[in-house]
Amino acid sequence: MKLITSIIATALTSAFATMAFAQVPAGYPADYQKIVDGARKEGKLVVYGATDSKATQPLIKDFSALYPGITVEYNDMNSTEVYNRFISEAAAGGNTADVMWSSAMDLQIKLASEGYAMAYKSVEASKIPGWAMWNDMAYGTTFEPAAIVYNKRLVTGADIPQTHADFARIIQGEKFKDKVTTYDIEKSGVGFMFMTQDAQDFPQFPALATAFGAARVRVQSSTGTMLERISSGENLIGYNVLGSYALVRAKTDPSIGIVLPKDYTLILSRVLFINKAAKSPNAAKLWLDYMLSARGQTVIANESKLYAIRADVKGETTSAELIKLVGEKNIKPVPVGPAVLSYLAPAKRMAFLKQWKETGGKK
Repeated sequence: MKLITSIIATALTSAFATMAFAQVPAGYPADYQKIVDGARKEGKLVVYGATDSKATQPLIKDFSALYPGITVEYNDMNSTEVYNRFISEAAAGGNTADVMWSSAMDLQIKLASEGYAMAYKSVEASKIPGWAMWNDMAYGTTFEPAAIVYNKRLVTGADIPQTHADFARIIQGEKFKDKVTTYDIEKSGVGFMFMTQDAQDFPQFPALATAFGAARVRVQSSTGTMLERISSGENLIGYNVLGSYALVRAKTDPSIGIVLPKDYTLILSRVLFINKAAKSPNAAKLWLDYMLSARGQTVIANESKLYAIRADVKGETTSAELIKLVGEKNIKPVPVGPAVLSYLAPAKRMAFLKQWKETGGKK
């Protein structure tokens, strides 16, 4: 785990600094000033996230420029660690995050539905798709594809799959034995969510799982490790790799090729909610509204490269550009809401993991 702390100078004695902090964003209701003033008194915001610190730093920097005087402490973990740490700290009654922000949409909704999330209707809620929010508690912030990633030097022509069915067929060839990678769905919350979504959306999922077994799939807990091994040629192809990271890597790594499947491309949205017991609830509201604002979404798109969810944000890494690339009928967003919880019931989760180990999930 890495702890990234952005500390903003607390000396706000000058009239300019005070005036800058007091400013309510244009178009916000006048009484929003109460939230701004409350956040200034709190002075600190703790965020637990499963987003790489490198991608998060531009957001922290810009948020701090908008609201000087708030220290943002960002804790970078994988998606399962985010969930486990929050649960254990909340159970112990100790200090924990003010804001939870994770790519494991199902785990985030589980926490929200179990009463850990504060109800707060963001002033920016009307600017994001209806499927990307639930009960004024959980909000999707990004629009990121699940991709097939391959080594462009070693995988060419007919060996490049264009659909999920192509992938299942191709990896059964001798060339791909011990050379296929995906998430370890026991350790990676986002990996588990992607795979269970496939189980619901892909009619040939049992054949896909069997193909993973035939290929003796190599599983990893992080996107970065998968991309490194594909780039080096240790692995030839990766499945359900988080496309936002892969597309950024492909711009500077000539070995990385990317397929957004033509039958359907799953779209993940990193879910953010405010802890109901947040020590800094006002600062948390500022952060949520900033993340959904045109300003924050522009940073998400053009600096963090995570694909903005707002349709009105311009840039290459936006939902609008991705929809153009894949085709609207092939885009399949994972909804922010209880529908993602179906495989988290303990018995169903254990049964799915057992079946996965017996067929596909062999290291």
